[in-house]
Amino acid sequence: MADFSARFATTTEQQDWDALVTSNPGGGNVLQSAAFAEVKSHHGWRPRFLVLEGPDSTSYNLILEKRVPLLGSLWYLIKGPAVTEAGHVPAAVRAVADLARREGHRVFAIKVEPDLVDGPEVRELFRAAGLVKTFNLQPNDSTAILDTTPDSNQLLRNLHSRGRNAVRRAMREGVEVRRMEPTQETFRAMYSLMSHIEDRSAARMRSFEYYSRFWQNFVDAGQGRFYFVHEDGEPSVGAFVINYGSKGTYKDGGSRPGRTQYGDSHLVQWRAINDLKDEFGIVEYDFCGTPPSDRLKDTDHPHHGLGLFKTSFTKTVTDFVGCYDFVVSGWKYRVWNTIAERVARQVYWRRTHQPFY
Repeated sequence: MADFSARFATTTEQQDWDALVTSNPGGGNVLQSAAFAEVKSHHGWRPRFLVLEGPDSTSYNLILEKRVPLLGSLWYLIKGPAVTEAGHVPAAVRAVADLARREGHRVFAIKVEPDLVDGPEVRELFRAAGLVKTFNLQPNDSTAILDTTPDSNQLLRNLHSRGRNAVRRAMREGVEVRRMEPTQETFRAMYSLMSHIEDRSAARMRSFEYYSRFWQNFVDAGQGRFYFVHEDGEPSVGAFVINYGSKGTYKDGGSRPGRTQYGDSHLVQWRAINDLKDEFGIVEYDFCGTPPSDRLKDTDHPHHGLGLFKTSFTKTVTDFVGCYDFVVSGWKYRVWNTIAERVARQVYWRRTHQPFY
């Protein structure tokens, strides 16, 4: 069995956080970034910066801590632990639980969601180790990821025919994609476009203040940018994309219904992908959320339309293991799982009109 130890990051390590995270096995994840940690610190979470030392490597992981009255603390190891093998997850999370006890933190449960591909063997391994499967929290627990290592011409040929044809037609018809300055006007326009997303009714849209802070943080870190298409002088398609280490991510997007420029949203993505590839050398581009691979054709799935769009670039959908709970205190977790979590989410929504997680 692999042996892991856990500690909190030093001040120096926190100052160099993004460089350390992007050196993790697997290249790190944008949701472990310093910019994202700062956003969550304003929305009910306390970031803690964790170092996991294992048999083969050291990884840097973000913990989001939520205080729960009477029960103690919930730790959310977002997109972590950063390990390369599913068999290392139980040992890594036990090391985190040992750290909590050692440092006197009253943690009753630890949520984990490692970027490992799902499968029956992994599920059985986690079950046998006492990890409890719970609902997934992140939109890209199932997602379309495009390999961006080929040159631009080959990359275009590699796209699904639907996406390739849409990009080429938009180019022929003179659709113009603009990179936008990160002004409040751009933020407002982007937020307005996002409200038109077809599956928005299936999720509670976060506040403008949340998105504004998120976008500004990543822009300030040199990791975020906006692309728009305009029609009749008004923004008609928008995308906010992120470069983080060797990875690109299509984080936020929206469009106005009733547009006439064919392929405009495809050309936005094509421009963003090539810019991030040329400027930062990204090796993959995450379209950040699709239906699970076994439900891509399910028209009742709330993300069906978005899935069709994103898989027009790459047919491959990756299903990650998603979210599991490691139980630290049995009776507190039973209270949490039976009633406290539901109440906490309802109270937080009524108080802030924001999602709990």
